[in-house]
Amino acid sequence: MARLTAPALRRGLDILELLVDQDEGLRVPEITQHLGLPRATTHELVNTLADRGYVTISKETGRVVMGLSALRLGAGYERGLDLATVGRECAGEVARACGETVQVVVRDGGFAVFIVRIDSTHSVRLVSQVGSRLPASCTAGGKALLSALPARELDELFPNDKALQRMTANSVSTRERLLSEVETARERGWTEEYCESNDHAACVAAPVYDRLGHCVAAMSISVPTPRWGDAEKEHYVELVLDGAKAMARRLGASVPS
Repeated sequence: MARLTAPALRRGLDILELLVDQDEGLRVPEITQHLGLPRATTHELVNTLADRGYVTISKETGRVVMGLSALRLGAGYERGLDLATVGRECAGEVARACGETVQVVVRDGGFAVFIVRIDSTHSVRLVSQVGSRLPASCTAGGKALLSALPARELDELFPNDKALQRMTANSVSTRERLLSEVETARERGWTEEYCESNDHAACVAAPVYDRLGHCVAAMSISVPTPRWGDAEKEHYVELVLDGAKAMARRLGASVPS
């Protein structure tokens, strides 16, 4: 049985959703054109939203922008979010698509802390624990988090080569290499490691941003090296990027589908 909906409410929400991505707002004729509404109807809806504080109409330009009431709604949603819960749901979707171990990490200084782990379905799989804390420079997830930091913070965390902790012979051991990998991660939007935190594991990761544009986490896919290759890596990069974007959308970020 089809659900009943309220046309006027639906149109009002259409206007709000249209304005979300318009930093400078829109005039009523532009809203009318975008949504295909009668101009009189658009005026009525916009005035109603303005009366309730969901939009503001500039007296000088006539542009309609989001109002404080819309911000309050967003803040109420954000208060109900739990980073680990959202991460677990999004990581679970990625894990079902690849069958490998998917993790979500957050940064604690120069360390990556695992807050979510979805186990691989394979009999041979990687062992990790929620709550474990590894040097960020040794993990793909950690390097994804570092890629969001300004140069000043990176300098404070890693002022010299001695500040870098190594876990394997392949771990990043120089500040120059770390900064190069961080810059590459910024350019392409993801990072990787090969046997840097575990002699038998490879990993790709992508940063997760919230609605304010802050990097709040990173999602990673970890795979035993016998199941790793160029074709597999390409597939995992695509999956982890999609997973990080899905998590960002759940956190209120404006991310294209």
